[in-house]
Amino acid sequence: MKFLASFVALWAGVGSVAACDLCAIYTASSARGDSGSGPIFTLNEQYVPAHTLQYEGKVYKAFPEIQANRLDTSFTHLVPGYNFSPELGLNLNLPLIYRSFHRVELEPTMGKILDEKGSEFGLGDVSLIGRWTAFKIAKMGYSVSFNLLGGVKFPTGDTQRLDNEVARERLYNSFFGSGVHAHEFGGVHEHDLTLGSGSFDGIVGTALNLRWKKWFLNQQFQYYIRTEGHNYQFGDWIIVSGGPGVYILANEDYSLSLQANAYYESMAQDTVFGKIHDQTGYTSWYFGPQIVFTLGEHFSAQAGIDIPLRIYNHGLQNVPDYSLRGGFRWRF
Repeated sequence: MKFLASFVALWAGVGSVAACDLCAIYTASSARGDSGSGPIFTLNEQYVPAHTLQYEGKVYKAFPEIQANRLDTSFTHLVPGYNFSPELGLNLNLPLIYRSFHRVELEPTMGKILDEKGSEFGLGDVSLIGRWTAFKIAKMGYSVSFNLLGGVKFPTGDTQRLDNEVARERLYNSFFGSGVHAHEFGGVHEHDLTLGSGSFDGIVGTALNLRWKKWFLNQQFQYYIRTEGHNYQFGDWIIVSGGPGVYILANEDYSLSLQANAYYESMAQDTVFGKIHDQTGYTSWYFGPQIVFTLGEHFSAQAGIDIPLRIYNHGLQNVPDYSLRGGFRWRF
């Protein structure tokens, strides 16, 4: 391929620029994917501010005391990996989570108001994910690849906040009988602040990448199969994202692409002591641009923003205002 790239670049210098563009795009497409063998390292950062208070999918303005609720979350994912072959790879996801919050809850049944400001920081739940390329065609003018993903998430994150919520629910049940009741009113809950889930969870997914000349289409699907931990079970989680894009710059040394990215996610309602938690669960749609820059055959970086189009949530919750994403990947 290095010989072919040099030959095409030389021929393009005296004739057609398009041939050189396709060569560069082919290289950029490989750099973005998991082609090749050996170690690989990815760092991703995501920032999500949640200052909007919603009740059953609509902005909630009652009770001025709880309008101060806010939650700002930063996720830093350190992902070392290894490709045993171009078709088979393994990645370890090490998430570092920082949450800054102001939590105000009204507790009419207990006759008090809770007002707490603070932050949480630490390691989240580590996951180990394998990748297998089930189908792949890579040509200079076009390419198709379809990957299958599967793994497990381990309960490595601190669950103190989650344990607090479970303990309080146990106290409520002792006074008001079994079941999960909304005895407090607020948009930021203890389960929103936890660093870990306390459970072993399964992860499955797919990734489809299509390219024709300078145009491409990417699609990702993820499904998290939740189990119970510490008498609390988070709802199963579905994520679907992707969209069309185009290479706007491309040469032998670097490339720049722009993509219109759509993002859908849906999380089922949580359960506590086997009963549905009516302040959990949501379905949301986002849309925004994403840019990807590649340098040579080994380095790629990306950045994007997800702007909410519609968020429907159960009960009273603080929901995201937007999501900022960025990161880079180095293939050794």
